[in-house]
Amino acid sequence: MEYDVIVIGAGLSGLTAASLLAKQGLNVLVAEHADRPGGSCGIFKRENAIFDQGAAMLYGFGEHGFNAHRFLFNCLEEPFAVVKHELLYVVHYSGKQIHFWPDIDRFIDELSAAFPAEKANIRRFYKEMQRLYTHVLSETPSYTTADETNPREALRSVLRHPLSYLRFLSYLNVSAETLLKRYFTDPDLLHFFDKLTSTYCYATVAEAPAIMASVMFIDNHEGGSYYPAGSTLFLPGTLEKVIEENGGIMQYNSTVTKLLFKGGKPDGILLENGQEIYGKQIIYTGTVWNLYNHLLPAEQVTPKEKAWVTAQAATYPSVVLYALVDSAVIPPDTCPIEMLTATPDAIDESEVTVYLLSLDDHTLCPPGTHTVVAIGPSFRNWSTENPTQYETQKQEETARLITLLGQRFPSFEHHIRHCELATPHTIERYTLKNDGAVAGPKQMLGQHLLLRQSIRTRWDSLFCCGESTTMGTGTPTVTTSGIAAANAVLKKHDLPPYVWDPARKNQIRVLTPPVEKEWLSQFYPPEQARIMAAAQKCRFCNAPSCCQSNQLDLSGILRRAACGNFTGARRVIYQATQPVTEAFLRQCEANCVQAPAEVVPITEIFQYLTTLAQ
Repeated sequence: MEYDVIVIGAGLSGLTAASLLAKQGLNVLVAEHADRPGGSCGIFKRENAIFDQGAAMLYGFGEHGFNAHRFLFNCLEEPFAVVKHELLYVVHYSGKQIHFWPDIDRFIDELSAAFPAEKANIRRFYKEMQRLYTHVLSETPSYTTADETNPREALRSVLRHPLSYLRFLSYLNVSAETLLKRYFTDPDLLHFFDKLTSTYCYATVAEAPAIMASVMFIDNHEGGSYYPAGSTLFLPGTLEKVIEENGGIMQYNSTVTKLLFKGGKPDGILLENGQEIYGKQIIYTGTVWNLYNHLLPAEQVTPKEKAWVTAQAATYPSVVLYALVDSAVIPPDTCPIEMLTATPDAIDESEVTVYLLSLDDHTLCPPGTHTVVAIGPSFRNWSTENPTQYETQKQEETARLITLLGQRFPSFEHHIRHCELATPHTIERYTLKNDGAVAGPKQMLGQHLLLRQSIRTRWDSLFCCGESTTMGTGTPTVTTSGIAAANAVLKKHDLPPYVWDPARKNQIRVLTPPVEKEWLSQFYPPEQARIMAAAQKCRFCNAPSCCQSNQLDLSGILRRAACGNFTGARRVIYQATQPVTEAFLRQCEANCVQAPAEVVPITEIFQYLTTLAQ
């Protein structure tokens, strides 16, 4: 069978492209090396608590600003609930706590109080950047990448505010540092902005292009910061739901090892198990290094392309600490997202961003506890050749991060109920991000915007999206790249693209924190909500004990049901290699890792799913 489109990778960019294409009626297959969707945006469970694997500071859901996620769900006509953070985040810098308020005037006052000598310049800088942002991005929404922008539409936008556009474009090939020095002289304030860019895009102000920084410094305030109600399980899970409800195929545990060529262009993929799958178009979502160094046949890569890929500088590798702690150790004034810094004039391993999202979403963990996810750079050698040495390094790194967290949360180490570490090796194993570089190639001068991988390749059947492409890192940007890739493919099929339409019905439901479990059921009919809540009890184990054979992907069924994807869940049931009997399901319940206290009602869920199919 030949598919209309094969998407390699089920991260946010791939799911975005696949869902939009499936919605338009194309026959889509998504090949994903892991056993679930999301890539860096997903969850795992420990001690009955939910931890976000990576991406959790989400933008693009607001009414204003660069709201790519709102645009996506509106196009898909799929309702989606989010929690809006009352405070974007807090930055701890040189003994100061600087609160990033959504209201930009309030934030300007806060930043001015921290750097009083630069008060007038701070206001001038933010107001001028805000005006550019409004004229260039906000007034005429365009949900595409720079390389896919329609020249006529771009010209119309330029003519509305020509001076703003000319000024904005003048930032294209100068550094953020150059831009900032036009406004500020205080070296301490410049170091502070360095911390911001290193967190936003994993590049320093000397590396980051000013055109990107000018957007970043405003966008968070314009659109706000959000979290999917009930955890990031629902963001990829809802996109998977749209794909499967529209006939698309999600094929997990399917590592692509090679692109197949016919007639001088890609026309299929080869999987690790030897399976060949063919498609008219292919969308690749992974890193530029994996594409050119592994998936493309060597004879198809030119010396110039090889040199370009080799020269791409990566963002720094990261480590992530996941901890479940007693709520008593978290002070009442804690923000759900806090950036801890210790060295004002350098980017080092003391830079840690801490996510305490259970402060805004009480569904994530049991009462009396909070989840803590801390991510930061790691510059040590994480070789796994010596397992004993590797485990020792993990213990040392865990202790280091616990010590750092203890400086913000005194006696932190004495209130830990569960703790584990993801090293750069762990990150690469689960997400295929080379050497644990969580943001792919740096968005830095010399490899920024149009100097990065384009949506279209030199083969008219191969397209790209994701953080290696023109938009770079961040959830709204990779989502935008997925939208651009989908539109490029739709053009090949003579189908209309997805464009901004102010008359399109809004599908984003914004909740005020803190969210409670009963809030999630309000968006669904009672019986559906009951089954979803029952499925959400599952831990979605990597090696589930409930089903000890390959007869049935039980975790995949329950994960889909938890997100309301009953169509996809039923499809997996039908793929069982043997009949699914009640006795078999009862045995699965008995084998559940949470039995007998919190056993997942597998039999009840299956009865509901199979009844729907009749």
